[in-house]
Amino acid sequence: MDKHLGQTEETEFKTLTERREELEDVGHNCSTNPTMGDIIHRRFSRRAFIGGSLAVAAISTTVSPLALLTAEEARAEEGSLFDFTEIEAGVDEKHHVAEGYDADILLRWGDKIFADSPEFDPKNQTAAAQEKLFGYNNDYVGFIPLDGSADHGLLVVNHEYTNAELMFPAFASVVKEKVTKDGKEVEEEKVVLGEYSKELVDIEMAAHGGTIIEVRKVDGKWQPVLDGKNNRRITVNTEMQITGPAAGHDRLKTPSDPTGKKVFGTLNNCAGGVTAWGTYMMAEENFNGYFGGEIAEDHPEYKQLKRLGAPGGQYEWASFYDRFDVSKEPNEANRFGWIVEVDALDPTSVPKKRTALGRFKHEGCESIVNKDGRVVLYSGDDERYDYVYKFVTKGTFNPDNRAANMDLFDEGTLYVAKFDEDGTVTWMPLVHGEGPLTEANGFASQADVLINTRLASDALGATKMDRPEDIQPNPKTGKVYVMLTNNTKRKADEVDAANPRAKNAFGHIVEITETDGDFASLKSRWDVLLKCGDPSVAEVGASFSTATTKNGWFGMPDNCAIDTDGRLWVSTDGNNQKETGRTDGIWAIDTDGAARGTSKLFFRVPVGAEMCGPCFNPTSDTFFLAVQHPGDAGLATYETPATRWPDFKDDMPVRPAVVAVTKQGGGRIG
Repeated sequence: MDKHLGQTEETEFKTLTERREELEDVGHNCSTNPTMGDIIHRRFSRRAFIGGSLAVAAISTTVSPLALLTAEEARAEEGSLFDFTEIEAGVDEKHHVAEGYDADILLRWGDKIFADSPEFDPKNQTAAAQEKLFGYNNDYVGFIPLDGSADHGLLVVNHEYTNAELMFPAFASVVKEKVTKDGKEVEEEKVVLGEYSKELVDIEMAAHGGTIIEVRKVDGKWQPVLDGKNNRRITVNTEMQITGPAAGHDRLKTPSDPTGKKVFGTLNNCAGGVTAWGTYMMAEENFNGYFGGEIAEDHPEYKQLKRLGAPGGQYEWASFYDRFDVSKEPNEANRFGWIVEVDALDPTSVPKKRTALGRFKHEGCESIVNKDGRVVLYSGDDERYDYVYKFVTKGTFNPDNRAANMDLFDEGTLYVAKFDEDGTVTWMPLVHGEGPLTEANGFASQADVLINTRLASDALGATKMDRPEDIQPNPKTGKVYVMLTNNTKRKADEVDAANPRAKNAFGHIVEITETDGDFASLKSRWDVLLKCGDPSVAEVGASFSTATTKNGWFGMPDNCAIDTDGRLWVSTDGNNQKETGRTDGIWAIDTDGAARGTSKLFFRVPVGAEMCGPCFNPTSDTFFLAVQHPGDAGLATYETPATRWPDFKDDMPVRPAVVAVTKQGGGRIG
């Protein structure tokens, strides 16, 4: 998901994206449940982790001999499963990939996705045109093979959110204002937006959602197939069905949908997933920011909406559409925060919001077929101090009957994780009537448990995590990798051995081992794979292997992918010149043997961008990557982005894009 570490409190300027995201991720969990830091501290207090508190400013001023190693000099090659030559970390206007690989722009915001799509005209945008063009801020990328081919398939892409200041000409401006800092009045610059119109809001709505487009490799290069019969745009206005235990509940009924079973659109789709039967899973994350208005404290929805940070009011949609105004339609917000399943092989199908999977700020929804045939889906709730979840279907996957799998996610059990200091994970069922999930405690039905998933998990005593984002099961090893991006709200009195800084700026990766390779297990084991940050700064306490070079370390793990060899690749969100001296990118991580904890930089994005998407085709000879909000740094506007990647033309705006990485001459990535 898109959450920048941003600037420190002492920094004078923050981008609009950073200011918007601070409002989205304020840390709404006020329960007394233990944090992951508490658990890690108790478990590993006898280990030789480095203590201390973080001084972020020291990141670029303290350099050890380790940090000066080059890729050739380091011991990273010994025992590593990766043989590519590591690239240099840094910050500039372009993207960079390891030597011997090509990184080709496949799709950009505004590119055609249908044969009759209009030409992209950024200075004369319309909602009607945008609905036939590739959307904005591409995040998750998935690949669904066609005809059993690894070189021909459907690319499914989430469009998470919009940056109006970078999208619309002459809409944002740089202004100076006087502020007080350290008791002195100083003048600083910031970017402010112009006045919204319904037309601009409609374009934003059309740029959200997702894209399904046929792609094919021709002469070694990928290209879109514009007359593909399955090509489709999904937007905020796409009709969807609400299914599962909460469907039809009174709390999901609105004036426009008295049945509580039909909703228009999906938004803030961050990471996602592709199922074994070829459906596309879209995770709704920071939906709270799209709702405006006010709701009274005595309203029955007030408590759960507050727990989700709604209404957030980061967008102006409520000014033009009543359904986004909680004072007018308070139930509409209950119809977002779900996971949407789309039949990518049927362009006429109605997407389905699967309420059995719970309602929260979903980051990712990766699934795996368990050895007993049940399907297990993992999802993180991406906010400081929130939780890790998995869902186990009641029914089993049928490889010979696709239709029999289409509603598997409507029945099953949702679990939330409790990480114990003895190294076990207990998966606690979110089931009405069990434990505290009773009517006496505000849960009158299973629908209430699922609509109020965060409150239900609070009641069960789940472990508070440091922004759980993507969660990826590894079918080859039975392990599961949890990306924990950071928690910059951690206070000084919360410092512990595994989070050795006030403001946990760099995050860590937790490795879960499912018992006997049973992903449906209710008792698992856990360990810390990596504590992230610069290992040359002792106070950071990073735990990369000593074979990791000055280019190989990173902060803020966000998304991840497992290739066909079972190797882990991690993308990041929040690295920048000031905080880490590098942009975001893709790092390859050894997870086993003597090389465990060794990290190598494979790809990096242009200045201002976030690295999203990572997805391999079935033979791992193509790596699809999403470059989100490039150029969003400093006082960035449509006219003055920090880079004009990928077009580098004065008359074109900066454009988020999907990149296809292939090896020169062919062969496996890495």
